[in-house]
Amino acid sequence: MFDSLTDIFHDAEKWIETISSNPWFLLFIFAVALLDSIIPIVPSEFSVIAGGVAAADAVLIDDRPVFALVCVIILGAVGAYFGDTIAYWIGNRSDKLLRNWFFKGEKGEQRLLATSKQIRKRGGLLLITARFIPGGRTAMTFTCGLTGQPFLKWFTRWDIAATTIWASYAALIGYFVSSVIENQATALLLAFGLALSITVVIEAVRWMLERKRSQAQPAVVES
Repeated sequence: MFDSLTDIFHDAEKWIETISSNPWFLLFIFAVALLDSIIPIVPSEFSVIAGGVAAADAVLIDDRPVFALVCVIILGAVGAYFGDTIAYWIGNRSDKLLRNWFFKGEKGEQRLLATSKQIRKRGGLLLITARFIPGGRTAMTFTCGLTGQPFLKWFTRWDIAATTIWASYAALIGYFVSSVIENQATALLLAFGLALSITVVIEAVRWMLERKRSQAQPAVVES
């Protein structure tokens, strides 16, 4: 049993070394980060973490680990930003269709107005935290477009911050875990598990704060 597990990890390590030693892997990181913002099932964290793991062993970019790490972060962040921008404009340009579908009638308009106010009030931080929640990033950027948030003055500024923090976080986790653990496959799995655990913690904290905030609000008594 242990021999078979060793073989699996050895094969996985060789696979990581093979794909990450090619310059096209950086373009792969860019493409996956872009698609993940539109199609939430695409695992962009995994590709950025893998890039960080490869950078720690100087597999990428002519054996220069720091330069390789910077490239992984930049490509991941830029890809995520373009993906978020596409999601924003999908929400913005399909305004009438989605309003009639999801926010039909007077109550629907009230929900949309309330959502828009919440985004304007706390949207910058929401945009950053949503980046760490699979599916949440798509819903948030999509809703920003749907509610007509200012693209250049508001969305672009906050989204650049969000994607840069996200890409740096994912790449650095892979980089530092791989610096401690020699086997790349093990490092990749542990780094991904760590990132997943952090995501769960962030979502749990967000849920508790949201629940506490809703409980603190005074109940509306109908006359």
